[in-house]
Amino acid sequence: MSPKTIGLIAHPHKKDVANLITAVTEEFGKFNIPVRLENDAAHIVGQKPGLTVPELAKESDLLVVLGGDGTILNVADHLGEDVKPIFGINVGSLGFLTCSTSTDYREAVHAVAKGRIHYSERTMLRVRVISKGETGPATIGLNDVVLSRGKLSRLILLRTRVDGEYLSEFNADGIIVATPTGSTAYSLSAGGPIMAPESGVFVITPICPHVLTNRSVIVREESLIEIEVSDPDDPVFLSVDGREPALLKFGDIVTIRSTDKKLPLAVMPDVSFFGVVRQKLKWSGSNI
Repeated sequence: MSPKTIGLIAHPHKKDVANLITAVTEEFGKFNIPVRLENDAAHIVGQKPGLTVPELAKESDLLVVLGGDGTILNVADHLGEDVKPIFGINVGSLGFLTCSTSTDYREAVHAVAKGRIHYSERTMLRVRVISKGETGPATIGLNDVVLSRGKLSRLILLRTRVDGEYLSEFNADGIIVATPTGSTAYSLSAGGPIMAPESGVFVITPICPHVLTNRSVIVREESLIEIEVSDPDDPVFLSVDGREPALLKFGDIVTIRSTDKKLPLAVMPDVSFFGVVRQKLKWSGSNI
């Protein structure tokens, strides 16, 4: 089914993004599908102020995002309760979450207008910090949660539980808790596994652990993961989807679980996750 209204969001600092906003809007116009612009996108093309991301989500059937993976993460993190499908057109570098390139925008628009795209349901994270018995507000993430040592070159202690059962006290540079979507990001570079988008699990990956037998642990996505700052001497920083880190104190507990809603991420026809992995990671097989 084709969407009745498009919400368009663009990274404001990408090269030639103004021309792409205009071109995509005009292409949707050929199918009589109206396009509403987010504030930054409206400013780029010299139009009157647009809408915020949450406002755009309320008024649109599909959000078209012009940018890279970081732009999509930023949009997903600001949707609030109005989780709408996202279609990414890549104006960035790697683009695991985008499903089309800027040069192929016409093909992408035609697929959307003719209802030929399908959606991958992506699990999202809900993160809270419990400090001195008080539970803070929830932060939503699509990729991962990272607890790290910051700039200091000292290991930190992070006591970790899964569904109330003690897992380990990791002595490491930090811990990453990633969704399947985030398994191809920081977790992968830290030695974690690649997980299919709808595999229904989270992965807990220690960063440079002191104990060499510490390895990634995969848990079901319904699990409650609790990570406690258990060293009183060294600072620990919390970041969700690469956003500005927050300082945690000794005894603070970070709780991580899945959200009630999943994010529908658009996929072009005849495109598979493993095909994207092969392309992006340049897996060409053995030369032997």
